[in-house]
Amino acid sequence: MPSDRPSPRRRDFLRTGAALGGLVILGSTAKGAGKTFKVGLIGCGGRGSGAIKQHLDAAKILNDRLNLGLNVQAAATADWFPDRARNTGKAHGVPEDHCFGGPDAYRKLIESGVDIVLQCTSPNFRALHLETAVKAGKHVFMEKPSAVDPVGCRRIIEAGKLAEQKGLFVVAGTQRRHERGYIETAQAVAKEGCLGRLLGGRVAWCMGYIGWSARALINPKTPGDLVRTWPNWVALCGDHICEQHVHNLDVANWFIGHPPKTCAGVGGAARRAAGDMYDFFSLDLDYGDGVHVHSMCRQISACWDWIGEELVYEKGRTHCGGGQRPKESPIPADLPFDDGKGHGFGGHQQEHINFLYALAKGLKPINEAKNVAEATAVAVMGRTSATTGQMVNWVEMMEDPKAKPELYNLTCHPTAEELESGQFEMPKERVLALPGVVQGGGA
Repeated sequence: MPSDRPSPRRRDFLRTGAALGGLVILGSTAKGAGKTFKVGLIGCGGRGSGAIKQHLDAAKILNDRLNLGLNVQAAATADWFPDRARNTGKAHGVPEDHCFGGPDAYRKLIESGVDIVLQCTSPNFRALHLETAVKAGKHVFMEKPSAVDPVGCRRIIEAGKLAEQKGLFVVAGTQRRHERGYIETAQAVAKEGCLGRLLGGRVAWCMGYIGWSARALINPKTPGDLVRTWPNWVALCGDHICEQHVHNLDVANWFIGHPPKTCAGVGGAARRAAGDMYDFFSLDLDYGDGVHVHSMCRQISACWDWIGEELVYEKGRTHCGGGQRPKESPIPADLPFDDGKGHGFGGHQQEHINFLYALAKGLKPINEAKNVAEATAVAVMGRTSATTGQMVNWVEMMEDPKAKPELYNLTCHPTAEELESGQFEMPKERVLALPGVVQGGGA
């Protein structure tokens, strides 16, 4: 996008609502201009190291393109493992006394004076860390998924409500909601109805194995063992249906406008030798009014792969990520989406650009807590249905505590609090939830 593009009109900012999480203009000046924002990173693995770089790069992009005068500084790092916090902090000029390690490192970081918290730990910690950050008055970027069980999903939603009351940002790592193709297609199809009534669809995340090497750790002995090998454990990542497939499920919810009413699923374990997760899931998601979406995800190497979404309407179909142009784009004219040479930044970078753009412009804070929590809850529905053999009802799992208390209160153990205290029973390798035998969806 050319850097000499004229300043957007007021209606361009108002249209930002569809593009950036329902934003509206609060003032005519850039409230973040000239202000220093101190950023802290919780979780210094590969995704966290990428996120803090992208956050700092977003400030540079916005300053270069829009001259916003943003001053964003890496001020603290935190990780269960102190060496990771130190190494990532050193790479970004963070003083060593602000590189925190250990189970309570996140608390020290939040109390250290940062303004923005990037949450990039394993998903089981997300609700606890979000609650703590929001109560302390911090803006938050949190990776997806947002939880591993229904209790955690509701905690995210409640923390999001508190953030809204406090005027805080909660931006989620469901990056499709920040990509031009998805935003404009959602506007054309879901808002303007260019393809007519929705009939059904399919979403999938089928790929090779992701996880800690089966040879690296068998039968973990300490909380740190679990944290280090978190991609192998239902209690820490929610299973791969939550960890990866949440993106596609979020797109379905977004375009349809609400989560499914029921879910019936199957799944199983065929190849994994470590942890307690399944290898594949297949779900029927009933969104009501005769609309069904087939959800499929798999992590087995050397198999057919497909990651994407396809929705079928009366007048055609869409892959959701592009191809349908709205009558009027909801994206502000000056919001950078490419480097000016036609090369897009990509969703991981764009979500940080959108975050800091809105912060600097003084727009109503983005709050994606409910969106990502509901998408995560759909993944939990699928996992629970597959591992118990039962149909799962959204109202019973997420809204009515009396209808089916065992489902509403389903909690995966060890919880974040149990890991922090070290007081819990260690899970065992390849002891799996089985439909019709073990109830509870992996809890």
